[in-house]
Amino acid sequence: MSEGIAYQNKDILFKILGQTYKEKSFAAYGIDLPPIRELLPTNLPKISANTKDIDNLFLLEDGTYAIVDYEAEFKKLNKIKYLNYITRVMEKYYKEDENFDLRLIVIYTGDVKSAEPTFETKCLTLRTEQAFLSHIDGEAAYNTIRQKIHSGEMLEDDDLMKLVILPLTVPGSRGKQEMLEKVVDLAEQITDEEQRIFTLSGVIVASDKFIKREYLDQIRRRINMTQLGQLYEKEKIEYGNQKVRDMAKSMLEENIDIVKIMKITGLTEEELLRLQDESVTV
Repeated sequence: MSEGIAYQNKDILFKILGQTYKEKSFAAYGIDLPPIRELLPTNLPKISANTKDIDNLFLLEDGTYAIVDYEAEFKKLNKIKYLNYITRVMEKYYKEDENFDLRLIVIYTGDVKSAEPTFETKCLTLRTEQAFLSHIDGEAAYNTIRQKIHSGEMLEDDDLMKLVILPLTVPGSRGKQEMLEKVVDLAEQITDEEQRIFTLSGVIVASDKFIKREYLDQIRRRINMTQLGQLYEKEKIEYGNQKVRDMAKSMLEENIDIVKIMKITGLTEEELLRLQDESVTV
């Protein structure tokens, strides 16, 4: 099982995915929800050092927030994890939005046929909305989408949403890996650049927890030859530059000698003075 995408890489993929999720829906997964308005960042306040990141967080068109988590098995202990997620999202957004409302969506892979949707104690009731990808015939869906691509037909949003989760419709780690490779091969044949980039980045993020690390690295090496790879490298450089600027700002706030900051960060005196001015303005 994968250890997960490093946060820097996930943050970069998040930026690439952000615009292309807009107005898509979860109908392809069998969940009746409003369309997606925005993909939100998941770097929320941590409750403890071992708190895991949320898989996805969306703002929907009706103004509700939706936590989306992918699971390959049903475990009652996951309810504690979900409560942690809810707390973190509420800490971030509840005080900013007087009409705040939150959904918890659990998408089970093809390994799970059924699961208990609620968790109750004397003080709370936790309700989840569930999708079971075992209900999707992955091979049939793959063949339908492949036929559309080969005939030059533009894919619908439902096709794209289904394509990124096709590896998860298959039970077992080997089956998921085989379907992932097929989806990546197919995605590289999509002529529309935006749809191709959405599929390639989306399938990596969706499959991250369930595919072996070395296999994901192999897929990423292939993807680096595509337009997504060029975008990824550009975002990685921008991400690194921002980290350097943030570090320089912190050092300026601590009144560290500007010459020392220049040596550590590689920034010029002019750039540091500009950052200092920005901090004062804020």
